[in-house]
Amino acid sequence: MTEQATGAHHPQPRARSAAQAAQPVTEHVTGAQSLIRSLEEVGADTVFGIPGGAILPAYDPMFDSKRVRHILVRHEQGAGHAATGYAQATGKVGVCMATSGPGATNLVTPIADAHMDSVPLVAITGQVSSKSIGTDAFQEADICGITMPITKHNFLVTRAEDIPHTIAEAFHIASTGRPGPVLVDIAKDALQAQTVFSWPPQTDLPGYRPVTKPHAKQIREAAKLIVQAKRPVLYVGGGVLKARATEELRILAELTGAPVTTTLMALGAFPDSHPQHVGMPGMHGSVSAVTALQKADLLIALGARFDDRVTGKVDTFAPYAKIVHADVDPAEIGKIRAADVPIVGDAREVIADLIVAVQAEHEAGQRGDYADWWAQIDSWRKTYPLGYDLPDDGSLSPQQVIERIGQLAPPNTIYAAGVGQHQMWASQYINYEKPYTWLNSGGAGTMGYAVPAAMGAKAGMPDTTVWAIDGDGCFQMTNQELVTCALNNIPIKVAIINNGALGMVRQWQTLFYNERYSNTVLHSGPTAEGKQPNLGTRTPDFVKLAEAMGCVGIRCEDPADLDSVIEKANSINDRTVVVDFICHEDAMVWPMVAAGTSNDEVMAARGVRPDFGDMDD
Repeated sequence: MTEQATGAHHPQPRARSAAQAAQPVTEHVTGAQSLIRSLEEVGADTVFGIPGGAILPAYDPMFDSKRVRHILVRHEQGAGHAATGYAQATGKVGVCMATSGPGATNLVTPIADAHMDSVPLVAITGQVSSKSIGTDAFQEADICGITMPITKHNFLVTRAEDIPHTIAEAFHIASTGRPGPVLVDIAKDALQAQTVFSWPPQTDLPGYRPVTKPHAKQIREAAKLIVQAKRPVLYVGGGVLKARATEELRILAELTGAPVTTTLMALGAFPDSHPQHVGMPGMHGSVSAVTALQKADLLIALGARFDDRVTGKVDTFAPYAKIVHADVDPAEIGKIRAADVPIVGDAREVIADLIVAVQAEHEAGQRGDYADWWAQIDSWRKTYPLGYDLPDDGSLSPQQVIERIGQLAPPNTIYAAGVGQHQMWASQYINYEKPYTWLNSGGAGTMGYAVPAAMGAKAGMPDTTVWAIDGDGCFQMTNQELVTCALNNIPIKVAIINNGALGMVRQWQTLFYNERYSNTVLHSGPTAEGKQPNLGTRTPDFVKLAEAMGCVGIRCEDPADLDSVIEKANSINDRTVVVDFICHEDAMVWPMVAAGTSNDEVMAARGVRPDFGDMDD
């Protein structure tokens, strides 16, 4: 039986030596063989997918590949999110594969998700034969047309000889500039045709020239504003992680002495424990971070896009601040907020140049004095820290569950969250000290992301512990990938924060819809709704479901058992572990800025609006 059939790990692919790489490779092959050889040559070592009629020719040569491991998922959406988790954890391009028609359309959600979060992804889909395109053939869908708004670029390949250069171009586009998903749709007859495989191919991408080196004049202007400001804030977005610029960021932060906020997509880019870190901004950010942005006189936005969840009501956001906006994507600069100093460039190069420019200002006797600013921020941090109350009935607090998972997990653990309350609590109550340890669906807010993304991260980082923090709603969308984990030796750990409801929607119903819980109760049917105490979702029984899928299932309902259950889960590393934490349904995420309102109206807790007093502009 082959390694693919058993689900065992392939040995690590051997890179071609420099001498070998210098020698062009030429082989007589089918288009399908050319595709697999191309994947091998671009360094793809893992593909998540499901075969089907139009893509089937590609699966035959993949069976023989010693350098590409294919992981057979249970749903194409799982393949896409797994490829995203793999990419976010490893920094490499994630690869997913599906057949034509419904196989391809099942990738739409993860492609849109990767597009919103700038994840390097290559999705390869089979297509009906070229002569049948446009005839409504069996399992035909115009996946290029469907995904055009949600891909960085996409290709329709109808000739076998175009496969190598298309794959090379797809990986280049996905991983350079602002990363993003690229779709390669290949007609079945192109996979079946005979061709000559030649590597390296001649690539041709006229007009695609991402600017990475920032303009020196803009850098100097930014440095001057930094040393002149009285209340600066480094507003750090996910682009800093994409650029592998976390070391440079720390040097710049410590050089300037300015406060640092890291967005939901940037957690871990700057250590949470660092004294200059003032928290995560946004709808559920810390009071100190939200307010620092509001009261700042200068924002240095690095790889951030002024997302509506960060800005609140845009015309009231950071009203006193000048804006330095650095981004590799020029379309982001000025899109939401006009920039006083726009800088187009790769975050790593921008920050490196800013360090030199700020040092030059210091040497010229220009140095910022932020003592009063820090005194103000420290008073907010002391007065309005993150916190939660334990339930009066002695049930599990979801915040405490997540906090203890973070405290008891091994060093360097990777956390992948679903979407909703548990996502926000995981961003608040786990400390992220290192980059690439926090994976989530930030822009799209895709429920069902956690389990397949954790699976992909574990496939790419097999020696690292990976926890999926999920909700009972999210978990029911993609839990079939637990079977994939069990059969492919991908032992992740899953925490289900089981409050018997679609928690974040229920919170909004509590606050804004007079506690009318329309269709958010998961633990009972409509006839029993509201007539029985919440004991979490019991249909399905998540412990039995986990066991049926080849995993270890554990339930925790008593706070006294919390640590021992988590420690048991951490001790099992040869199988996937699913822990069903039955939590209180009324816990809410605080702080909160209600959608569409100003960040000035941030609520530290229900009925608690911070008192900031007056501040000179």
